[in-house]
Amino acid sequence: MKNIFNISKLIIKKKLKILNDEEKSRLKLFKEEYPFVKSVDFQKIVQKISDYSLINKDRAWKAILEKSNKQENKPSVISINRSWYKYAAAASLFFLFSISYLFFFNKETSSKNPVVVNAAIEIGNSKATLTLEDGSKIALEKGTNYTTNNVSSNGEHIIYDSKRNSGSTAIGSNFLTIPRGGQFFIQLADGTKVWLNSESQLKYPVAFIDGEVRKVELVYGEAYFEVSPSTAHKGSKFEVFTKKQTVEVIGTQFNIKAYHEEKNIYTTLLEGKVTVNIAGQKHLLIPKEQSNFDLTDNQVKIYKADVYSSVAWKEGLFSFNNMSLKDIMKVLSRWYNVDVTFENAKLENVKFNGVLRKDQDLKEILTTIKTTKFINAYEIKNRQIIIK
Repeated sequence: MKNIFNISKLIIKKKLKILNDEEKSRLKLFKEEYPFVKSVDFQKIVQKISDYSLINKDRAWKAILEKSNKQENKPSVISINRSWYKYAAAASLFFLFSISYLFFFNKETSSKNPVVVNAAIEIGNSKATLTLEDGSKIALEKGTNYTTNNVSSNGEHIIYDSKRNSGSTAIGSNFLTIPRGGQFFIQLADGTKVWLNSESQLKYPVAFIDGEVRKVELVYGEAYFEVSPSTAHKGSKFEVFTKKQTVEVIGTQFNIKAYHEEKNIYTTLLEGKVTVNIAGQKHLLIPKEQSNFDLTDNQVKIYKADVYSSVAWKEGLFSFNNMSLKDIMKVLSRWYNVDVTFENAKLENVKFNGVLRKDQDLKEILTTIKTTKFINAYEIKNRQIIIK
């Protein structure tokens, strides 16, 4: 068994281009001892892992290497017999995939075919409901246009007239509500751009007064902001209020995640500078930092952020960085407008790394997850997903 770990470590380190001379010699000896290793098409295996595994291939190689380092000097919990070598020799294409399987899982799992019943589940798209000052509601969706004297929408975005910055103090507010299975883009009257994720709501004024603080509220959900700089508005700051938190901005790019059912608010800064104000205490963020505000104890933590994973949704991607299957299913449930339950609660805490496209069919994504062997099977019944 130890030889298997050693072979796998050397193969992975070769892929990562970190083999030293002594390790190159050892790999050569291993190939002589186990001739079938020579027939492995490494590039094809990498592609297979990329195609059929949720795990990002670059991270996968590193993660497998870390796992092998931990496993090398302790007894394995997996029983390997000689028939495995025959299997590997006969199906060398999946040699590394089989090894990665050993490192990622503590026991073998059986695989069952998925069950799909009346599953007309659509991929999410651009749609929203605009609520006007008088309470009337306008459905915004692809193929429908909406235009007034200060706002226009083509059904995929909505833009407010930047010239209508009235000096009047009586400026009304609109709400833009994004349902599950939707997303939307809005350009506010000051030129600030906002991308709203599924199941989100933004409250904002229909116009701004130069020189006064520009205030909007992320009522719930997730939004990415590109704020028009204060220098273009007579020094007026921009503030985003959400629950117990206010983010003060001069001109920058940042993401706020504050969903109803979640106990944390995450603010991630990409460019510029923001101050997160909570109960009178201000916390300064610099680029590539994220604040985590725990609503249960009002504590704030600031740390270096995986910026890419935080804003990938805006670019049409799901990016999962050490994310639990439970949290992944929350993301998918919002985008595909489904509900998810787990038959085995232990599966909720399984962690994933990887990137998937938001334009993929849900069954394709679930099959990808199933292929990694993290789950045995799944069922789709109407809009209910059951993970087994």
